[in-house]
Amino acid sequence: MPVRDVLRDFKEGRISEEDAERMLRLDYLETIGSDVLLDTSRGLRKGVPEVVYARTKDPASVVRIAKAERAGLLLISRAGPEVLDALEKEVPEAMIFRDCNAAVVGDMPEHTGRPIGVITAGTSDIPVAKEARLMAECMGVPCISRYDVGVAGMHRILAPMKEMIAADVAAIVVCAGMEGALPTVVSSLSPVPVIGVPISTGYGYGGNGEAALMCMLQSCSPGLTVVNVDNGIGAGATAALIALQGNR
Repeated sequence: MPVRDVLRDFKEGRISEEDAERMLRLDYLETIGSDVLLDTSRGLRKGVPEVVYARTKDPASVVRIAKAERAGLLLISRAGPEVLDALEKEVPEAMIFRDCNAAVVGDMPEHTGRPIGVITAGTSDIPVAKEARLMAECMGVPCISRYDVGVAGMHRILAPMKEMIAADVAAIVVCAGMEGALPTVVSSLSPVPVIGVPISTGYGYGGNGEAALMCMLQSCSPGLTVVNVDNGIGAGATAALIALQGNR
């Protein structure tokens, strides 16, 4: 729940002073065992939900975190099949997104305001693009997604760009592997900020995303910013924060 909603609920008598204070406290943390300290008020404070990186965690630990009390929703990213299976079994309310190795616990916010665009150069980039989309949707931002429109067939990008400009998107996330050229092309056509996501797809030297990252960092198109390799979470959050500025 955004801070303004908390204040409005208190002003209109729907929550008590104690509840409002608890929800707005900057130090509202949840300790789980001896190794986890959840920042449960992050969504209230920053507009970005708590995100748990599951790749290096065992299924039991992720389930324990998912069951903890929190204010707002929890996004679990980079969850392998074993983790997702455990969540599906032990946390029935969890929403499972196997196409981007993620899960969400808690109520998704209503989607309002300006959308963002999410584009991929190829089909190999789609899981990270869907991660970016899910992050934005967890922040209440609607998304328009178009996939497999890379520079190998330059004409393919024209229709998605026309559609997104007509829809008044606030920002565009562009995921691209190989040489990572598509974000520069999109930025050259876009009136809004573009967030490039280098993807770890490609052949041999530079094929783990390094070539795409360097290409995007050296872009000659102003208005393009770049996140780390495969960082759909960071790209989705940044695009959503840009979109949410218009709702203030």
